[in-house]
Amino acid sequence: MTVRTTRLQLKTRGDVDVVDVTDRITELVRSSGVSGGAVVAFVPGSTAAITTVEYEPGLVADLETAFERLVPSGERYAHNHGGDSNGHAHVRASIVGPSVAVPIVDGSMTLGTWQQIVLIDFDDRPRARDLVVQISGEP
Repeated sequence: MTVRTTRLQLKTRGDVDVVDVTDRITELVRSSGVSGGAVVAFVPGSTAAITTVEYEPGLVADLETAFERLVPSGERYAHNHGGDSNGHAHVRASIVGPSVAVPIVDGSMTLGTWQQIVLIDFDDRPRARDLVVQISGEP
């Protein structure tokens, strides 16, 4: 069994910055030599998340609107003390989650036609983010 782990570095704007990482992960899967297995993408930290969406401007705008309705940035959060102002970011990231797993079949991820892997940075400021990508399986 092959296991390959890579860290991708991303710069984000924060405030529901949705970053498409599909092409970068696809290339890692291709170059891994794994024909059957899984790829897991995990974002360390508690104010960013990773999921799959149809990555297009309308949906990105809809996500921003939905998160503001569900977990408003202007509300009072118990976390916001001692200079912290990102309680909403922690709650939003907790709802979405820090990882996604995609099966690899015949050397390719099994994403749907309009499905991309995205990192969403919910923090209230720009950040340098790491994305840990682990590919495991058989050649």
